[in-house]
Amino acid sequence: MSAPATDLFEPLDDHPAYRQVANAIEQKIVDRSLRTGDPLPSEADLARQFGVNRSTVREAIRELEIQGLLGRGRGEKRLRVTRPQPQRISSDVSRALALHGVTFLELWEAMMALEPAAAEHAAARRTAPQLNALARAHARFERDSPDTPTAVGAVVAFFSAVAAASANRVLALSQAPLNALLAPTLTQMIDRVPQARTRIDDAQGRIITAIEQRRCADARSWMEKHIRDFKRGYELAGIPLASTIEY
Repeated sequence: MSAPATDLFEPLDDHPAYRQVANAIEQKIVDRSLRTGDPLPSEADLARQFGVNRSTVREAIRELEIQGLLGRGRGEKRLRVTRPQPQRISSDVSRALALHGVTFLELWEAMMALEPAAAEHAAARRTAPQLNALARAHARFERDSPDTPTAVGAVVAFFSAVAAASANRVLALSQAPLNALLAPTLTQMIDRVPQARTRIDDAQGRIITAIEQRRCADARSWMEKHIRDFKRGYELAGIPLASTIEY
């Protein structure tokens, strides 16, 4: 069987191979030589192009499947390029940040950079369904008991809804890992600071009103106040700002 006129990949050198294969395929996905939905060449063809055996290719493919870059459609045997789900990206980044020992202060500074910008864009770009999602998250927080995990989940859902309404995927994808890290210590803060729940409820309501009325500056301003309040709440709760965040 004759080789194709133009191969997608070049043979590897004699260094350990499966990671090189995975990196090479990943690079083709990132630079859009391979696009979402494109079929991956067969194991045999990949082994020929890289100059390795099929077991090496198989190990590389397994790694890329774990990362969410390759997958199979229902009933399909052929591997195709896939787009990692946001939940997978968020979980991986949250874990990496926790392993690097990030502190609450670092998390808070990042939230101060991201959340007000998301609120401002949301006020300019939100749709009616996105506004409804914000209202549902706020209603959920008002409804849930403060001593239940769902109350914190409602806070996270509110931030996620604001990011979604911003229509900026970079903001949304950057914010999601921070939400996951915020949740455990936020539970402690709400438990220890009696006024925390009321202040969160009030801030969410004002942010929603500003977004609904498309008042961009007010949406940013109230979100800034809201995030500053989180820092004050942690101080009142006796949670050291320099403490590392658990995941």
